[in-house]
Amino acid sequence: MSEYVIEMLGITKVFPGIIANDNITLQLKKGEIHALLGENGAGKSTLMSILFGLYKPEKGEIRKNGDAVSIKNPNAATYHGIGMVHQHFKLVDVFTVLENIILGSETTKYGFLSKNDARKKVLALSEKYGLSVDPDIKVENLTVGMQQRVEILKMLYRENDILIFDEPTAVLTPKEIEELLKTMKSFREEGKSILFITHKLDEIFAVADRVTVLRKGKCVGTVNTKDTDKNTLSQMMVGRPVELKVKKDKAKPRETILQVENINVPSRLHKGKLAVKNASFTVHSGEILCIAGIDGNGQSELVGGITGLDRITGGKVTALGQDITHLPIRNRNSDFLSHIPEDRHKHGLVLDFPLMYNFVLQRYFESDFQHLGFIKTDAIKSYSEGLIDAFDVRSAEGTGTITRSMSGGNQQKAVIAREFDRGKPLIIAVQPTRGLDVGAIEYIHSQLVRKRDEGHGVLLVSLELDEVMNLSDRILVIHEGEIVGEFSPENTSAREIGLYMAGTKGGADCE
Repeated sequence: MSEYVIEMLGITKVFPGIIANDNITLQLKKGEIHALLGENGAGKSTLMSILFGLYKPEKGEIRKNGDAVSIKNPNAATYHGIGMVHQHFKLVDVFTVLENIILGSETTKYGFLSKNDARKKVLALSEKYGLSVDPDIKVENLTVGMQQRVEILKMLYRENDILIFDEPTAVLTPKEIEELLKTMKSFREEGKSILFITHKLDEIFAVADRVTVLRKGKCVGTVNTKDTDKNTLSQMMVGRPVELKVKKDKAKPRETILQVENINVPSRLHKGKLAVKNASFTVHSGEILCIAGIDGNGQSELVGGITGLDRITGGKVTALGQDITHLPIRNRNSDFLSHIPEDRHKHGLVLDFPLMYNFVLQRYFESDFQHLGFIKTDAIKSYSEGLIDAFDVRSAEGTGTITRSMSGGNQQKAVIAREFDRGKPLIIAVQPTRGLDVGAIEYIHSQLVRKRDEGHGVLLVSLELDEVMNLSDRILVIHEGEIVGEFSPENTSAREIGLYMAGTKGGADCE
């Protein structure tokens, strides 16, 4: 029998205008965790989608235990014991958590759907792996982090032995990431084989046995994790040395750009309850203020209240001295703020629009882009080409690329390019580096610092403790909807922030 449980030999996949995978060979051993590393758009998710039966390659062969197999669709992948946690969730919003998990693997009795056994199994898996989620809640009402848990449970429910994780930790908290990595190790001990796509080098060194690096659709090489280091992998990935530490001078905060006074925002999940309770803080020009907290503690509703996506039921929000508590969203966007949203698909992009139109979603009505109500297509195209070049947004067909077809990281870069270029006094950035590679993260961090130094105020919401500690000038911790502490990164530690995030410490006053 072959030492490899899965072999992808000479895989080539072509999309209009781009070779996504160019003669790639990837070999997965039984009982190993094999990391797949590469820039956004390097072809990682495409390669895994071929293994899962979502795409058909132009060339190449897939073998399982040495025997050639045909994987024409996900059902065939499931038949061969292959499961996948997708980067972009494959969930039905109007279905419950339980319905999403069992979809495609339903059990019936006398022709009727039988949910009781499935519910017991899902609850047992949730408890075993620390992925607590209400099986009866609709997916449309879940935070991004909770939706990710559902994706992981979908795969666990099917008891696959070849597991593909495509950026599974992108929206998890540090504690959740730690638990997931432990779970992956336990899968390995059980004899399961794992392909693990991640941009986080710490995770690779924590769990991976080997790592294969892709760059621009080609395989750069496969190395044993114990025989390499972060700098080497970073350079293999992007083709140049990468600065892994944020470089910035001490902040010089000036006037108040945003003032939040005792605001209350209702919960999106639980009617009659508040997600944000009497929150107060200020953001000044020339500083980066970070809101840190475990996902689901009111960050989404807090940002929603400030941006107008959620209703404020008490308190006041002031921007540049003007009360914007009940101001329409368009006015907030046009006059005061740029917003990089938590969920780029739901609130950041129109996925079936060409990329060029997504770049002007908040500006199409301006005179630069329309005349007498008619869109200036050439002007929008020219403007979009500039953003694509400036922010290295990679797409198969340039400005005309349908946004849905782009990699998640390049979709994120498109949102960031649009919001940064609008030049508003306040930048609200929620998980801005989610799903980005180390080269893109380096660039985005430097741009946030540049915006700060130019006099913008930056409100950063992040689940990444490293990002919080390295990028922030001030840190606020939110727990169960309340601001429970304010810190300077120079005078605290990731451990202390983590304790406040978990609610084991709290009650500090915030000015």
